[in-house]
Amino acid sequence: MSREPKVTDLMEKIQAYHPTADVGLIRQAYDFSAKVHKGQKRLSGEPYLVHPMAVAGIIADLKLDVPSVVGGLLHDTVEDTLTTLDEVKGLFGPEIAALVDGVTKLSRVNFTSHEEKQAENFRKMILAMAKDVRVILIKLADRTHNMRTLSHLPVEKQIATAQETLEIYAPLSHRLGIAWVKDELEDLALKYLHPEIYYQLKRNVAKKKAAREKYINEVISIISKKLEEEGIDADVTGRPKHFYSIYQKMESQSLLYDQIYDLVAFRILVDAARECYEALGVIHAHWKPVPGRFKDYIALPKANMYQSLHTTVIGPYGERMEIQIRTHEMHRVAEEGIAAHWRYKEGKDFQFNEIQRFAWLRQLIEWQQNMQDPQEFLHSIKEDLFPEEVYVFTPKGDLLNFPKGCTVIDFAYRIHSEVGHHCTGARVNGQLVPLKYLLRSGDTIEIITTHQQTPSRDWLKLVKTARAKSKIRNWIKSQQRERSVVLGRQILESDLHRYKLDYVGLRREGKIDSIAKELGMKDEETLLASIGYGKVTPRQILAKVVPLDKLEPARKQGEGTLERLFRMVSGQKRDLAIKVQGVEDVLVRFARCCHPLPGEEIVGFITRGRGVTVHVSGCSTVLESDPHRKVEVTWQDNGQTPRPINDVNIARAQVRTFPDQKAVNTFEVMITNSDQLKRVLRNITRVKGVYKATRAKG
Repeated sequence: MSREPKVTDLMEKIQAYHPTADVGLIRQAYDFSAKVHKGQKRLSGEPYLVHPMAVAGIIADLKLDVPSVVGGLLHDTVEDTLTTLDEVKGLFGPEIAALVDGVTKLSRVNFTSHEEKQAENFRKMILAMAKDVRVILIKLADRTHNMRTLSHLPVEKQIATAQETLEIYAPLSHRLGIAWVKDELEDLALKYLHPEIYYQLKRNVAKKKAAREKYINEVISIISKKLEEEGIDADVTGRPKHFYSIYQKMESQSLLYDQIYDLVAFRILVDAARECYEALGVIHAHWKPVPGRFKDYIALPKANMYQSLHTTVIGPYGERMEIQIRTHEMHRVAEEGIAAHWRYKEGKDFQFNEIQRFAWLRQLIEWQQNMQDPQEFLHSIKEDLFPEEVYVFTPKGDLLNFPKGCTVIDFAYRIHSEVGHHCTGARVNGQLVPLKYLLRSGDTIEIITTHQQTPSRDWLKLVKTARAKSKIRNWIKSQQRERSVVLGRQILESDLHRYKLDYVGLRREGKIDSIAKELGMKDEETLLASIGYGKVTPRQILAKVVPLDKLEPARKQGEGTLERLFRMVSGQKRDLAIKVQGVEDVLVRFARCCHPLPGEEIVGFITRGRGVTVHVSGCSTVLESDPHRKVEVTWQDNGQTPRPINDVNIARAQVRTFPDQKAVNTFEVMITNSDQLKRVLRNITRVKGVYKATRAKG
C-alpha cells in the first residue's frame, strides 16, 4: 500500500510552477473532499481520498491552474457521495462546479445498454469540453490513476476498462498532444489486455538493459560532438520506445522482438527552428538516411499541434535508429499538448472561440452536434481517433489534413455537405480520378459535381472520416424514412377506404394528429413512417375511428397488418430465445454481419417482409440503419440457448503456418453466452506463445 499523499506536497508542487497560486482554495477543497469521502474505501483497501489526491497530483504534473486541481480533488464528490452540484457551486463557485459536472457520469439516468450509457457519458463530457477544455484534462488524469490501480478490479472489469482506455482515452490524449499520458495509458492497457506479451516485452527489455544503455550513451556522445563541431548548441537524449509502440510494430509487420532494430529513439532539442534543419543536415551527413522515413512535421504540423523533424538512419553497428529533432518550445508542446497552450490562458475563460484553434477539437464538437444517435457518435469517435495524417490542398491553396485512407468523397464532404452529396469525381493535380481515389500528401483536389448524383450505401465503404460517414448515413436514413412515409400513407388510405373513410378529411379534422399523439408519436409523419416500417398497424388507427362493432376481425394475413408483413414462425421465438417488445409471433433472425451471442447487448430492426433482424449493439450495420426502425429486443431464458458462431453446427479447427515460425489458428466452438466466450479468449491469451486471441468476424 502506498502512503497517503499529503496536501502540503500537492500545494508545494503547484507553487513550484505557479508561485502566486491560491493554495488556500486547495486546502479547502482537500478538507471538503476528505469529509465527504470519509469512511469510503477503494477496492485496494486504501482510503478513497487517495484517488482524488492522485488525480489532483497528475493535474499538477500538467501544470494546470488552481481551479483544475480543485476540480481533480472534487471530481467524484457529486457522483460518489451525497454532495450536490449546488453545494459545490456554493462553496467553490460556478467555474469549479462546471468542471466537476463535466466529469460526473449520468448515473441517475436509465439506459437500455452499457454502450448507450458509455456513449451518452462521453457525449456529455464533450459538451462540457466545448465550454471548457479543462474538463477533458481532468478526465484524463482520472483515467490515468484508475489505470495505475487497475489490478484491484475483477478481471472482466480490468479488460473492459483497458479496452475503453485503448480505444478512447489513449488516442484522445494523443489528439490533445499529451505524449506522456498517451504512452502510459497504452502501456497499462497492453498489460491487462495482453499480459503475456507485456511481461515478455518487459523481460526482453530488462535483459538487454546494460547493452542498450551503453549503446545510447555512445550514440549521444557521437551526436553531441558532431553538433558541437558545427556550432549547434543542443540537448541530446535517448530512450527505449514504450512497450505498446514495440507491440504495434511486432503486430503490423509480423516480427518477433529480436527482429526489431530501432527500439531506441533519440531526441535533439535546439533553440530555433532554423537549427532543427541544420542539425538534420549534420545527422544525414554522418549516417545514411533510410529512404521514405523522413517526416517534416515542422512545416506541416500534426492536427494536435505536434511539430518535429523525424528521420531514421543506419547508425553504429549497422542498426537503424530513429531521431527526432525539435526546438525546446516544440518539445514542451509535444509533451503537454493543449495543456501547454491552456496554461498561458490563466485567469481568462477558455471559451469555444479559443478551441477553434484546435481543428480536431472543433470537428469533435461539430460531430456531437450533428449526430443524434449517441452510439453512432461514439463509434465515429473510435474510428477517427486513430488516423495517420495526409495533407492535401484545395484549388485556392488552402491546406487540409485527413486520416490516411481517405478518398475524394471525404474531401468533398469536408468542403460542404451538398458538394459531398453530388460528388461524381475529382481532378487531382489536373487529372480526372474516380470516387475511390485515395488522397496522397501534396495532392491538389478539385471536386466535380452534378445535380443528378446522390449518395449510395456503397459510399460508406469508400469514406474514412466520421463527417462523411455521418452525412451519408443521414441522407440514406432520410430517404428510407421518406419512402416509409409514402408507403405508410398508401397502406392506411387503402384500409380507411374499405370503411368509406377519407384520410384527408380525418387529417383536416385533426384526428390523425390526435391519434399520433395517443400512440406516443411525435407527429403525423412519424405515424405514417411507423406504419410503413411495420411498427404500427393500420388496425390500431382504425380502432380509434371505426366503431368496434363495425370493425372487421383481424385476419391472419390481412392487408395492412403485421401478419402481412411477417411470416409467423411457430415456436421459433422460444428456440431463438429472443423477445421483441410489443410484437408477438414475429420472424426473428440473427444478423450475419455481427453474429449476436446470448448475453451480449442487442438491438432489433424491423425489415418489411423479413421480420426482425437482431444485431449486436454498436454493429456498423446498425449505425447505417434508420433509427426509427429500431425495436427493443432482449434475450429470454437467461440467454442459455447454445448456438454456433458463424451458423455452422460442427466444431472445426484450421491452422495456417508462416515461415517466421508463427501460425494463425481458427477454431469454431459451440458456446452458451458471451461471458463464456470471453473466458475462452482470455484463457487462450494466457497460453505461453500466444500473441493474440480474438473473436472472428463474418
